[in-house]
Amino acid sequence: MSIESTWQYLAMTLAAVPRSGLLVLVVIAIGVSAIGSFMVRRQWPLGLWVRRGSTLVLGGVLVLVVLQLARFDSRLEMAVPQIGLPQQVVEGGETRVPMAPDGHFWLRAQINGVQANFMVDTGATITAVSQDVADRAGLKPRRGGLPVMISTANGPVSAQLATADEIRFGNVAARGLDVVTSPNFGDTNVIGMNLLSRLASWRVEGGTTMIMVPNNPQAEVELR
Repeated sequence: MSIESTWQYLAMTLAAVPRSGLLVLVVIAIGVSAIGSFMVRRQWPLGLWVRRGSTLVLGGVLVLVVLQLARFDSRLEMAVPQIGLPQQVVEGGETRVPMAPDGHFWLRAQINGVQANFMVDTGATITAVSQDVADRAGLKPRRGGLPVMISTANGPVSAQLATADEIRFGNVAARGLDVVTSPNFGDTNVIGMNLLSRLASWRVEGGTTMIMVPNNPQAEVELR
């Protein structure tokens, strides 16, 4: 990454801090910890308790961050219980998607009942939704969630984590699925590996057809 890109990444991350309750809480806890340490050095009453309290807050934030990161890494997800987070489920029968003329696999899907075109991207960690579709589908940034940095063709962009109640296409139904949203995504919506990894199997046949096999059969969704 070039120096210019690094500074751009850092600036975007800092700009996202006020929008994250967890990051604001971390800044406050660090400040309180510094005050507690000062009180301890001066041997003021309650200084030790102030410092311990801020440490407990930082530990709680660390646990929440690990739980959120577990949603992006299947290895962590096996080891860390998803406390207080919606269960992610993918169900349905085999769905076949032919390759489009542009060399990508596109499908017509519903997200929270709103129809939209999605590109299947096996290189994407998480499903991404354009801001227009997110607004129409009623997707709201998760309260207290950390902003995430997503690599795009135009460089890294800041995005917000949300939960889609349901994404449906073909015989596939994915419920309680993590998605990221950002005005910087333009009009593109992407099906990422956090959905594909929950299928019973998926493969590309003959280099021209993607076949997705979920775990349980569902009625095929009718799309206009």
